[in-house]
Amino acid sequence: MNLHEYQGKALLKKFGVPVPEGIMVESIDQAEKAAHQIFDHNNIEVWAVKAQIHAGGRGKGGGVKIAKSFKELKQYSSEILGMQLVTPQTGPNGKKVRKILIEENIYYPGPEKRSEIYMSVLLNRATSRNMIMYSPKGGMNIEEVAEESPELIFTEEIDPKTGIQPFQCRRIAFNLGLEGNAYKNMVKFVSLLYNAYVNLDASLIEINPLFKAADGKIMAADTKMTIDNNSLYRHPEICDMRDLNEEDPMEVEAGKYDLNYVKLDGNVGCMVNGAGLAMATMDIIKLSGGEPANFLDVGGSASAKRVEEAFRIILKDPNVKAILVNIFGGIVRCDRVANGIVDAYNNIGKIDIPIIVRLQGTNAEIAKDIIDNSGLKVQSAILLKEAAELVNKSLVLSTKS
Repeated sequence: MNLHEYQGKALLKKFGVPVPEGIMVESIDQAEKAAHQIFDHNNIEVWAVKAQIHAGGRGKGGGVKIAKSFKELKQYSSEILGMQLVTPQTGPNGKKVRKILIEENIYYPGPEKRSEIYMSVLLNRATSRNMIMYSPKGGMNIEEVAEESPELIFTEEIDPKTGIQPFQCRRIAFNLGLEGNAYKNMVKFVSLLYNAYVNLDASLIEINPLFKAADGKIMAADTKMTIDNNSLYRHPEICDMRDLNEEDPMEVEAGKYDLNYVKLDGNVGCMVNGAGLAMATMDIIKLSGGEPANFLDVGGSASAKRVEEAFRIILKDPNVKAILVNIFGGIVRCDRVANGIVDAYNNIGKIDIPIIVRLQGTNAEIAKDIIDNSGLKVQSAILLKEAAELVNKSLVLSTKS
């Protein structure tokens, strides 16, 4: 589950990780009140106004502004709230900004040179260990740093038996070229950040930039946080942070029926039971000349109700020109799945696009007879090759029409 910046920072603060003072608001009046509250605390008339959406690159899209007066703060809040923010991670349609974060200025003057650092904590799947990835060249162009100067990207793997060790925190601070108070503060910061990552059951915490202030303070100037969905039962307070406005509506609807659905950009909808078979099915679609429009795993039971809801979700995608149902009958018998497909077809009503059903496993032949004798415009197959050929034929016909 992805979190907003302000939510991630609130969680980090609970674990002692230094973050700037900030207040999330949803209106211009709230923004002015938040700015006055922060001003009363630090007596500095400078604030960051930051759009809150689940996407990076907000600054490049105009979603982050520095206000140097109450007048500018009101102006920038008005411009950002309600805007359709387009960034490299949102796609061309962008995302509507419903919330903004008013945050204190951390670029204040001091005796030391300020710097922006990159740091993230995540799982290294190759070694099955958590690792800290970091670079002295943080900021908006970290992707360019990774591509052009890979020697400036460092990693520190954590042994799960011992957890992060003090010498590792010191090595990170040293590799970042820090000295004095900044060095000590970074050592402490790394330990606190990793502790938060583990205890929150996060799958990713990305701090970019991790800011070294002019007085040597180390603060998480930005935060991207993803929590492992499988651990949410342990964190009811984090479940309440879910923002459905930031998620694809079809994926949200699929979740209500325990369907594993991810929308893609193709033209062939697929309905499968099992993640591995779903991946193979998408390969079949590609080989047939099509592009998968979704990843959809109906699970092992594949009941009639779940099949019907899966059909409804797939059919809401206007790009879908054909549907491939690929079910392996192991736990569930193929004939039951076939009856569920027929019932779903009848309940939904008229379906104008071709449906190819490939059932294999227990009672597959019976299932094929059920589909063939249903009187519906549903084509059946047993072999993967047959299914691929039928998908290809359907796409050719839809192109001509």
